[in-house]
Amino acid sequence: MTTPRIGIIIGSTREGRFADTPAKWLIDIANRRGDAQFELVDLRDYPMPFFEETRSPAMVPPANPAALAWGRKMAELDGYIFLTAEYNHSVTAVLKNALDYAYVEFNRKPASFLGYGGVGGARAVEQLRLILAELQVASLKFNVHINAHEFMGILMQGNTLADYPYLETAAGLMLDDLVWWANTMRAGRRAAPAEPVDHTTIARAAGAAA
Repeated sequence: MTTPRIGIIIGSTREGRFADTPAKWLIDIANRRGDAQFELVDLRDYPMPFFEETRSPAMVPPANPAALAWGRKMAELDGYIFLTAEYNHSVTAVLKNALDYAYVEFNRKPASFLGYGGVGGARAVEQLRLILAELQVASLKFNVHINAHEFMGILMQGNTLADYPYLETAAGLMLDDLVWWANTMRAGRRAAPAEPVDHTTIARAAGAAA
């Protein structure tokens, strides 16, 4: 059996973003392992407009070509690590928009998080957990949080993430847990594929009940 494929999703596209620093650090750590295939997935490579589809991707695939490519990439993966900054106590707009453009591609897969910024991006991570629950993604316990101390040390003092070895310890725990869940959930999806959900019928029933 091949090892699971896990995407490290860079959740910022702005010029001068910090995200490239933890992304390179994490992929280097992940690639030392032999129990999974890891790849960086950069939202810059999927320039999706603000969501403007006529119907939810839970019902029909999006028409936008970049969104279709994004969905295909998400479908290829068995698990995810979301790298997210914290904007106004929440997730970046570009990442939320990307999540809105796919649905079945995410179902019944695990996700972990690397957050950075105020309180280690923890509030953004908690927002992501709520969003991912609707996408039938299992969000996991062990994550990495780059707090203001490390963040400012890198930006202002010339430090690197290697100067904070406890972050690598946290990354190891996160990766161990994520790979276990990726293998387990992949086996479950293969053993018992999910039945298609008729969202149109559900929506109509909800409208009638209202």
